[in-house]
Amino acid sequence: MRNRLRLKPAPRVQPWHPHAWQLQSLLLGYPDERQAGHLALARGAAPALPAEVREPLLRFAGHAEETGTEALAAAYVATFDHRRRCCPYLTYYAHGDTRKRGVALLRLKQTYAKGGLRLADDELPDHLAVVLEFAAIDPPAGLRLLTGHRAGLELLRLALREENSPWAALLDSVSATLPPLAGDEHEAVARLAAEGPPGEEVGLDPYAPPRYTPAPPAGGPR
Repeated sequence: MRNRLRLKPAPRVQPWHPHAWQLQSLLLGYPDERQAGHLALARGAAPALPAEVREPLLRFAGHAEETGTEALAAAYVATFDHRRRCCPYLTYYAHGDTRKRGVALLRLKQTYAKGGLRLADDELPDHLAVVLEFAAIDPPAGLRLLTGHRAGLELLRLALREENSPWAALLDSVSATLPPLAGDEHEAVARLAAEGPPGEEVGLDPYAPPRYTPAPPAGGPR
């Protein structure tokens, strides 16, 4: 009998996935005057989510409520703008500041357009909050994107944990929406942690390197 290749089953979208991804997207955006509304929405919708997704999300919501929007915004800048290892731009982990990253960003924009999400010209499509916003709109395509960037997501989650960042809880929540890490993904995480992303800093036009911008819409920076 001919041997058959054993393929990993494709991850399946669950009915609660879009709600989780939308909440995570809102809370991973820059804290602004809409923050109180986002937190209230999270409080109202979280009880319908599985415990492993709900509990870390509510931990972050509690911290955000206690901290206040202004202080949380300052912490957001200090975390995601001033610490490159906490970069929220997912293609950076695979491609660094290289030509390949520019191609990956263009492909993401094309994928979003097909799914009905159109971004402003200056909006980077690989910010995690934007990827999650798209996943809430087109869950099957969004799940494929998130699992395709699983190594980078895990590296970001671990970096935030090491920094004792409140946003680590949101990454725990995101991770809980995805299938468990497979062996090859563990190897990819270890390789990224050891080597870092590629470092050729050319070829990103029309995109800039990962950088914080101060007035993001719900779901991500502009």
